[in-house]
Amino acid sequence: MWVIFAFGSAVFAGLTAILAKIGIKNTDSNLATAIRTVIILIFSWLMVFIAGSYNMLGSVSNKTYLFLILSGFATGASWLFYFKALQLGDVNKVTPIDKSSTVLTMILAIIFLGESLTVYKLAAIVFITAGTYMMISKKQENASEGKLYTDSKVTSGNCITGRKNIAERNIHGAGIKIAGNRWLIYAVLSTVFASLTSILAKIGISDIESNLGTAIRTIVVFILAWLIVFMTGKHKEIGKIDRKSLSFICLSGITTGCSWLCYYRALQDGEASIVVPIDKLSILLTIAFSFFFLKEKLTKKSLAGLVLVVAGTLLLLVK
Repeated sequence: MWVIFAFGSAVFAGLTAILAKIGIKNTDSNLATAIRTVIILIFSWLMVFIAGSYNMLGSVSNKTYLFLILSGFATGASWLFYFKALQLGDVNKVTPIDKSSTVLTMILAIIFLGESLTVYKLAAIVFITAGTYMMISKKQENASEGKLYTDSKVTSGNCITGRKNIAERNIHGAGIKIAGNRWLIYAVLSTVFASLTSILAKIGISDIESNLGTAIRTIVVFILAWLIVFMTGKHKEIGKIDRKSLSFICLSGITTGCSWLCYYRALQDGEASIVVPIDKLSILLTIAFSFFFLKEKLTKKSLAGLVLVVAGTLLLLVK
């Protein structure tokens, strides 16, 4: 049954990335993240009261609270970095890096949770790592996108000036290249914290109903997200968000809530080293939507990488 919840999480997570990408196009990523947490907080606690698990609040141990809170902090940090990366880079580049947290999570689960390392899991790690690398490989950049100028041919009588101009263009091009890669740094940081989230959450929800565990974590994410918004003064921009952006941000919050409920239900009963990779299959839906609706192109190399990622994930279902 937990496998079904894991696949449900993947579907909703795939929708989340696209809805969020559209929503934060003209909105500060931190503010958009904070708004989404409001929707998720309401949604998650609504599910708690529907399931009747609020009665368990008094029996939750301090250890469970500790790991749920730590997991919430890791989630908040992962989100902030992820949506910043999503705002700066293409969905079909950012998403594969974020999904590569699968490999790190599997390794951490084997080390800290004592989950078994099988031949299939080892092969999956290799496939997913190779596939992710292929999907994020850089395209050939042209001069306007940061190509370094090395042409030594300059007009006679203008040798010094020509070299100076070439040097200036090289420095300018390098500056554009570094600025253009900022999304990569944010995406990698998102990956690290996403991996920590899964491990901490797995420990935290071991003795608690999954819906209640999700709701408790959401409180932490909510506080962290809005604290950053107020610290950076972005709360003043709430009134400037257009209706379309706000609608997509809220929709992404709803799909995130659905994804979380499915994900932590699966994580409670299944192995983290299997649940997490299945959840990351949301990359299929995300890239399909980015291709058809955001018009982001997928190269042959990226497509081959995607096939490896999916193949590696499916290997984990082999017993």
